[in-house]
Amino acid sequence: MVTKQKVILCGFNWTGCKALRLLLENNYEVFVYTSPSPNYVNNLAVYCEENNVAYSFEKISLENIPFKPLFIASIYYRYIIAEPIIAYASGKIFNLHPSLLPDYRGCSSLTWAMINGEKRCGFTFHYINKGVDTGNIILQKEMLIEDFDTQVTLYNRVMFESMKYFNEVVKQVLAGDPGYAQPDADESKYFKRGCPHQGIIADDWNIAKKKRFVRAMLYPPLPEARYNNGEIAKLTDFFQV
Repeated sequence: MVTKQKVILCGFNWTGCKALRLLLENNYEVFVYTSPSPNYVNNLAVYCEENNVAYSFEKISLENIPFKPLFIASIYYRYIIAEPIIAYASGKIFNLHPSLLPDYRGCSSLTWAMINGEKRCGFTFHYINKGVDTGNIILQKEMLIEDFDTQVTLYNRVMFESMKYFNEVVKQVLAGDPGYAQPDADESKYFKRGCPHQGIIADDWNIAKKKRFVRAMLYPPLPEARYNNGEIAKLTDFFQV
């Protein structure tokens, strides 16, 4: 019997589920680190159970890692992976980030891109290093932000497209492709976790920004944009609050 190669997936949401499916189809033995999911998020833990895959809700660490993996894939993982794990993976550890790095490092990258009026966005597969979204780029693709996009449509379009390249990225990582360094970035394009502008429309924004913000907040069942304590699901609501 051929022994399966062992890999680790750090994941969440439907992209984490898709990554697990692709890894299983390629005959890897997978251990998963994930987080509990609310009822409106695709549940990777349940998907693991359905496929007899071991998983943990603990943050990945040297104290709980079950084996030395061939590689580690981070797909929508909700924790920053520490340096000891990066070293343990011998550099074969990569992440999927929904932006054109180095722009929009950190959280809510697509949401901020919409709010700021960007015409294009995209996704980047990159190696994980000690920084936040600063590792060498393995593969990057650009996509158009449509003027009718909401946050949910843009996120799903970008993530669906990105997962088409998952197997290709795995092959590059295993082949020892070092990727290429990110150019210097404007530090203002890094965003911490949290709702942009606390979800509140500001009076001094122009109409175009208010419209973008309303669309960028639409990700049911999460809260919509707010103004004067009223919810704004479409721009016409703004004039009725």
